Amino acid sequence: MENDTKLSIYRAARTIKRRDNTLYNALRSIYDDSIFVGEISQLWPQLPLVANLRCGLWYSTKFYSTCYFKSTDGHTNNWSFNTSRLNFHIALLAGQKGGCFIVDSTRRGKRFPDSMSKTIPIWTCVLNRAIFNYLNKLSNDDSSLVERDSDTGHNCVDWDCSLHLPLWVSETEKAAIEDRLEGWTKDLETSGADIATLASCLKKPLRPLWISQRTVIWINEVPDYDSWDFTPIILVSASSSSGVTQHRTTSEFSWNYIPGAGDDEESWARGLSPNLFWNHAYDLISAGPDLCNQKVADIVEKDRVYRAQRGQSAPQITAKPSISGSSHDLPCLEPLLCSDLSSLMVNSSEEDCGIFWLGSTNLAIGASQVAEHASNVDCVLNCDQWPFSANHQEAEAYLHLPIVNSKMDRFSLFNNLPSAVTFANSNLTKGRSLLICCRDGEDISVCVCLAILISLFDDEGSFDGGKSFGERGITKCEMRRRLVYICKFAIKARPSRGNLRQVFSFLNNGKAT
Repeated sequence: MENDTKLSIYRAARTIKRRDNTLYNALRSIYDDSIFVGEISQLWPQLPLVANLRCGLWYSTKFYSTCYFKSTDGHTNNWSFNTSRLNFHIALLAGQKGGCFIVDSTRRGKRFPDSMSKTIPIWTCVLNRAIFNYLNKLSNDDSSLVERDSDTGHNCVDWDCSLHLPLWVSETEKAAIEDRLEGWTKDLETSGADIATLASCLKKPLRPLWISQRTVIWINEVPDYDSWDFTPIILVSASSSSGVTQHRTTSEFSWNYIPGAGDDEESWARGLSPNLFWNHAYDLISAGPDLCNQKVADIVEKDRVYRAQRGQSAPQITAKPSISGSSHDLPCLEPLLCSDLSSLMVNSSEEDCGIFWLGSTNLAIGASQVAEHASNVDCVLNCDQWPFSANHQEAEAYLHLPIVNSKMDRFSLFNNLPSAVTFANSNLTKGRSLLICCRDGEDISVCVCLAILISLFDDEGSFDGGKSFGERGITKCEMRRRLVYICKFAIKARPSRGNLRQVFSFLNNGKAT
């Protein structure tokens, strides 16, 4: 009887959760939170807006770029500074623009995700310490900070290397993190990261600031970011942190507000992407709860057909439409929804074309959707599950290896790497340029490129057909250093741990010969 009662309570709780977490509730909550993000970004309109993937990407149409800071790197007793996620492009962007916003969100019960409470503060502190050490070495005086060259536009300042955490992080936890900072700084310095470029770009040390919907800001007393003695990384938590369910209404509809609604999009979005949402936001929000599911299904299917007609990857999305209710007149919405909500803009010359060239190596990384129409490459290595017709006459200039994620097959990448390296060696020997692509250009293609770079290139980044690799072998430190080199150019790189393990196993098993 007791078990039946517990089961009934569990089922009731699940039913309530499903009722609250409907598609319309999620989209309407995201839209409401996006208004707050827009208001905050206008306090310092000169600063670029950056989305922390993937949740943050839902909360604005005007992102300048993206970054990838994981909350798991900030979990208590699991703190980490990960050299495979350096996000150097964000530090360089902040140095060029004088600072930046980073937008993310979290579920009910927290004001900020751990990525903002600890991961990013750790990141700013480690970068500041590495720059401080570099400047001192440059001056050949370890006891004082170098006076920076006035010709470069830098000021002589006391470079702040302290750890800045929000007030809700305990002193005990702060002390534990500080004990690890020196080791993380050494990891960064030995990773091959271009600290010299970072030091020349940043005029002031990085420092995080936190803004949520509970933050009180006096509009007439907003300081100029140039007046601060640091480069601000303004962390904007988009959602309300109220611990109770908020029932909201308009003149037409009512809905339950979901904090951090953009999180875990696979569980609720039904194939809808942030780009598709903002392109059709007016129709979706004005459709109301009864028609929203069907509207989303129609939009996703039209987009799938559109991409399929152009030979792009277009997997079938299965979603159950809800029973349509009676039609309603369109409600009066805020002006933003009635404006032209075009595709999300990420301003970068490299990102505009979607192909990232790795220095002078003749190697490039990109998404398969872009690679299919690439005209400035000699050959293509397609690691997507789906083949495409490449714009190359010679059969030897195109190879399709259907590699799947490590969560689906723990050996898929490992088993295909010998063919990938052989194909790369054959074409690079002839002086050809090689584009390596996968579905998103962020994980599998990065890992394949890493295996090729280590197997066929020397320490200076010159192609030698594997001669130097046969002599020296590989260590985790060397692999990390090569990955940092790739991430310097491919700023969207997000290799998974499982795939990196397969690369390391492949290289150590003597397959890369």
